[in-house]
Amino acid sequence: MRPTGPAGAAAPAGRTRPGGRPLLARLLVLFLLAGLVPLLGAPGVARAASGCSGRPAKTVGFSTGELRVYKSRAHVCAVTVAKKPGKRRTMSVTLQARGGRAVSDKGKYTKMAGPVTVNALNRCVRATGAIGKKSASTGWILC
Repeated sequence: MRPTGPAGAAAPAGRTRPGGRPLLARLLVLFLLAGLVPLLGAPGVARAASGCSGRPAKTVGFSTGELRVYKSRAHVCAVTVAKKPGKRRTMSVTLQARGGRAVSDKGKYTKMAGPVTVNALNRCVRATGAIGKKSASTGWILC
């Protein structure tokens, strides 16, 4: 004789929980989600931290952080990254293609100022980054 549920209705053949979903299906979903966690990546991955696409072209370190410049085919991107992220402090990054206007991002940030991008197909660029009173500059590069 089959077990009966509430009101005399026959219960399904598989094990069930009070919510109505089979236990096996819930376990399968948990197993699949656990397998996806490593694929999503951990915080602090270099690409996520930079905010720029392209290959690294120049990195200039200074006492409170780094100025990072990235180059793709037609664009150059720059960010200023703090050595010790945490409290808010004044950070800035400026990028200029030769013959063009400077593009900058300045404010009070915890980790990073930027990214700023300029169109620099066959043009030299210069970048400057600052955290607090300390700064770094590249001079004219990628000529």
